[in-house]
Amino acid sequence: MAIPFHPDDLDGDDFGEKRTTLEMDHEEAIEHVREVCLDAGFGVPVEFSPADLLNEKVDADRDPYYVLGACNPAVADRALDATDGRIGSLFPCNMVIEEVDPGTQAVHHVSIMKIARLLGLPSDDAAMDEIVADTGEMVEAVFERLDG
Repeated sequence: MAIPFHPDDLDGDDFGEKRTTLEMDHEEAIEHVREVCLDAGFGVPVEFSPADLLNEKVDADRDPYYVLGACNPAVADRALDATDGRIGSLFPCNMVIEEVDPGTQAVHHVSIMKIARLLGLPSDDAAMDEIVADTGEMVEAVFERLDG
């Protein structure tokens, strides 16, 4: 099955890509991003280090890389309704903190709500438009604070 678009035709706005850089150590950045997400209305029900897992399991020698699985329960509930439950396979909304150099962390995020729209998951387009707008505002608030 082919996707209904060519990936080269997309830019970061199409899938809600956000990026910033933090000048702090990795553990400090994780705590800072977690705090900012909580202040913006997200909870963090899931978090893990793919780097730690891969370094342990396959001796990958990866630099620090951490995922905060952010979620706003009210929005998640609406998104499940707007996609007949199909968006659950994309949950949660991840914030990635990746050490690019000692003392320098890249933070990035893509919008699962926009990705769901690109994949044709919504069964209620009007409801999904509102969800994309609401989550976009929340993520924008996170990145404005991280950039500030």
